[in-house]
Amino acid sequence: MAAYLITGATGLIGQALCQRLLNNGETVFALSRNYQAAKKILGSQVQCAESVNEFPADSHIDVVINLAGAPIVDKRWTDDRKQKLLNSRVVYTQNLIQQLAKRPSLPDSLISGSAVGWYGDQGDTVLTENSGFKPEFSHELCEQWEKAALTAEPLGMRVAIVRTGLVLAAKGGFLAKMKLPFKMGLGGPISDGQQYMPWIHIDDICRLFLFLAENRSYSGVFNGSAPRPVTNQQFSEVLAETLHRPAFFRVPACALKLSMGEMAGLLLGGQRAIPEKAQAAGFEFLYTDIHSALSDVINPSHSK
Repeated sequence: MAAYLITGATGLIGQALCQRLLNNGETVFALSRNYQAAKKILGSQVQCAESVNEFPADSHIDVVINLAGAPIVDKRWTDDRKQKLLNSRVVYTQNLIQQLAKRPSLPDSLISGSAVGWYGDQGDTVLTENSGFKPEFSHELCEQWEKAALTAEPLGMRVAIVRTGLVLAAKGGFLAKMKLPFKMGLGGPISDGQQYMPWIHIDDICRLFLFLAENRSYSGVFNGSAPRPVTNQQFSEVLAETLHRPAFFRVPACALKLSMGEMAGLLLGGQRAIPEKAQAAGFEFLYTDIHSALSDVINPSHSK
């Protein structure tokens, strides 16, 4: 059995990972900016703290999974908000590694989050881990976060980075925001609907993080998205079909830009990201088809 430290443990992926690790009999430490809230959400089996320094020095940590960061789409991207997004990932990760370096024993591995936003909006170009990027804020944010994580390597920690796509889960995440208008019969594609959505099922993203944690020969960047990304048009049609609702309404680009500002680019653009390295490493996705993935998170009793 191993000991895991999860940052951002109360987030969508963090909560699911904690539960999966507990079910596997692993020891789980969690860092959260709100210790009391984290205890209520994660339960008594998870040892929660606000700083690494609060854990006993003789408690060895084998693997750190770093998911901390302020929500990307909760507020408009003002200059202050951009700085908060950067600080909550980049500065946090730098401080985390500095604290880990002072402990009597270093973790073996750091598996750090990032996002497919690293690539920027590149239309229908197929994007592997070796692809380049389009310079925009989402790239800058992810690039600085990844560079911060890589500072753990000179200390002797193996570093793997997961560029996560849009996570499909029964509760929370981007799907929770999309379902309501679709349930009301007001859903539909965004703009022309041709932008790609690099989706991944919550079970698969958790399994990928743990696959990289357990297989110490793998390092570097891995795309955390399903092998078959779909366009926003295709996603909207399948979501409507799964909810037994129409998808007639099209959200105009100008309305999004007016209401969201620069952040609208996240919805108007996309990434046709492919998990080339994960598949080459032998990782097998449970959900490769958007129909089965959406059916599972929306109608779980029907898909089992």
